[in-house]
Amino acid sequence: MLCVGCRIFPYILWAAGQNGHSDNNDTRCFECCIKCLGGIPYASLIATILLYAGVALFCGCGHEALSGTVTILQNYFEVVRGPIDTLDVFTMIDILKYVIYGVASAFFVYGILLMVEGFFTTGAIRDLYGDFKITTCGRCVSAWFIMLTYIFMLAWLGVTAFTSLPVFMYFNIWNMCQNTTITDGANLCLDLRQFGLVTISEERKVCTGSDKFMKMCESNELDMTFHLFICALAGAGAAVIAMVHYLMVLSANWAYVKDACRMQKYEDIKSKEEQELHDIHSTRSKERLNAYT
Repeated sequence: MLCVGCRIFPYILWAAGQNGHSDNNDTRCFECCIKCLGGIPYASLIATILLYAGVALFCGCGHEALSGTVTILQNYFEVVRGPIDTLDVFTMIDILKYVIYGVASAFFVYGILLMVEGFFTTGAIRDLYGDFKITTCGRCVSAWFIMLTYIFMLAWLGVTAFTSLPVFMYFNIWNMCQNTTITDGANLCLDLRQFGLVTISEERKVCTGSDKFMKMCESNELDMTFHLFICALAGAGAAVIAMVHYLMVLSANWAYVKDACRMQKYEDIKSKEEQELHDIHSTRSKERLNAYT
């Protein structure tokens, strides 16, 4: 709201400047904008932008890559969706899509919370003796965010490792398609049982040299799905970097707040002692005046 006021304020000042107060109003506008820019937690803002970009890339590309995987399984490996009560590969893909929806909404809210915490911490450090006050509750909230962000960083590391698995699988398939001239003499097959996508009793495989393999290599689904999984892996890595950035910001804010609290206690004790000394001197002066009288 303060930045919006800084944008509107010059137009108000222009009208007021017609009465000969333009210099004073320009100074006020400049001070208003400097105060607005000084209260922005730039480190938290950069981490939030990186987090939103990584989560959006991971969720968007991951969702579309899973949809492309369903298309490839149905069209080229002839995998049929089982009944609703059975846990097959399509059910797991649907569960992963719902997980992606939850991750997108949860980290959207978490990024807002961290930005709000950054604003309040920056204001508390800058205006230690002004409107903002550092309380025990504020320090507990900062410590809680540090612990929660560390847990989320470990979770995103696990997500990054998990996302690298389909990238490796699709890279092998894509590499076989790019080297079809070399694999003409060899009989190589892609068996879904090796990846645990179907049961052992089901035989769902595509061999090099077959029409299905050639159609799959020439289709856009394979190339698009492979690159979408790469983008999803990059998004997960960006989210990990954002979590590390948040940890550095939160740890620095915690250290600043802790030092500021110590300084605030020191100033309170110092002012109390000075007040006591002033009271002692006043009492002695009154006693000497009474004795002289």
